[in-house]
Amino acid sequence: MTDPGEILLVACYELGHQPLSVAWPAAFLERAGFRPAVMDLSVEPFDADKVRRARLVAVAVPMHTALRLGVAAAARVRAANPDAHICFYGLYAALNAEYLTSQGHADSVLAGELEDALVALARRLADPGPRVRLARLDFPVPARAALPALKKYAHLDREGASHLVGYVEASRGCKHGCRHCPIPPVYGRRFFVVPPEVVLADVRQQVTAGAAHVTFGDPDFLNGPRHALAVARALHAEFPALTFDFTAKIEHLLRERAHLAELAALGALFVVSAAESLDDAVLAILDKGHTRADIETALAVTRAAGLSLRPTWVAFTPWTTLAGYRAWLDFIATEGLVDATDPVQYALRLLVPPGSWLLQEPAMRRHLGRLVPDGFHYEWTHPDPRVDALQADVAAVVAAGADRREDAALGFDRVRALVAAAAGAPAPASVGLAPDRRRPPRLSEPWFC
Repeated sequence: MTDPGEILLVACYELGHQPLSVAWPAAFLERAGFRPAVMDLSVEPFDADKVRRARLVAVAVPMHTALRLGVAAAARVRAANPDAHICFYGLYAALNAEYLTSQGHADSVLAGELEDALVALARRLADPGPRVRLARLDFPVPARAALPALKKYAHLDREGASHLVGYVEASRGCKHGCRHCPIPPVYGRRFFVVPPEVVLADVRQQVTAGAAHVTFGDPDFLNGPRHALAVARALHAEFPALTFDFTAKIEHLLRERAHLAELAALGALFVVSAAESLDDAVLAILDKGHTRADIETALAVTRAAGLSLRPTWVAFTPWTTLAGYRAWLDFIATEGLVDATDPVQYALRLLVPPGSWLLQEPAMRRHLGRLVPDGFHYEWTHPDPRVDALQADVAAVVAAGADRREDAALGFDRVRALVAAAAGAPAPASVGLAPDRRRPPRLSEPWFC
């Protein structure tokens, strides 16, 4: 075994979950004879002693928020240990590789099915080779023992009770090419399944650690429906009381509707789906593969199956109109989705990172501004200044409500009042949800990117 301080894996933020983006690389490294140290800056302080002992510091950046935090962490690593090799890895590392390496934040960048390459880098600390790997991996069980306890992370709120939550992935990558998604530029419409026995072993160790619910963090659990069903059936057979949630495209929910009731019977409580917009023109620009009518049908079929659908949205795009935004809020009220929509969703603005497939879309290019390298995105301006002003106002209201931990219905009413004022219309009546109402199951961590 090598010295345990020679390699340090750093997580910055993973949607409130115990970071699989660290646990899996740690397992690959341990299998290769290393004993990596780990640090999760979302729930524990920066440990300068761990950094000073490391010759390789690998920073996980699977999402935009993690990247911003990771760059700040890398600066602290450089200050504490100037000789350490810093590797950024994950989707947003690949999209921003040129900036990260040219500005000295990273000495190397890895993405895709990267764990074998990370092991090779740890062995030689020389030229890391190609940045993106898509060769099939031999997956070990993720190594979680050194990570903070599950109680430090998001929990499940269900019927007034709180439950510890585990996090697994049964597949990686995605078969689809949604233009605004960070996955297609890296995976190129490919996905890789994780052997069911590895998934079950990972669930087993998290159940032992107290998990009563598991999130399947696959970009789309139903990319491989037979694989997904096999995993869900095995999960329920071993842990009949365990519940879970998963993410799936609207089109997959419709295509696999015959299996939704079985998934609910196997323990699925809710499904997250990137609905994104009710505007068919916007959905076509994003290449989502569904329409507003499909969203409405998906709501009906999931409810009939006993599943709660939690759609996610990109509220502000260059094509959002005040009328469309108001109609979207009316849809959320009418469809009973206020409690299924985290308030941050009302303020989300389309993110266009370097490498995004949206950059090739003529409808997007006419709105693009400059690349903000240290912001890891391209600026864009809405043709109607009122819409950009509304987005800023909604973001402020949502942030203040989160700080107060206010009822989602109160936040929804505030947002509706804002958009009515922006449109010069009278404020609508309160959505009228009782404070003591029964809410659908949800995770305690609001959705961020």
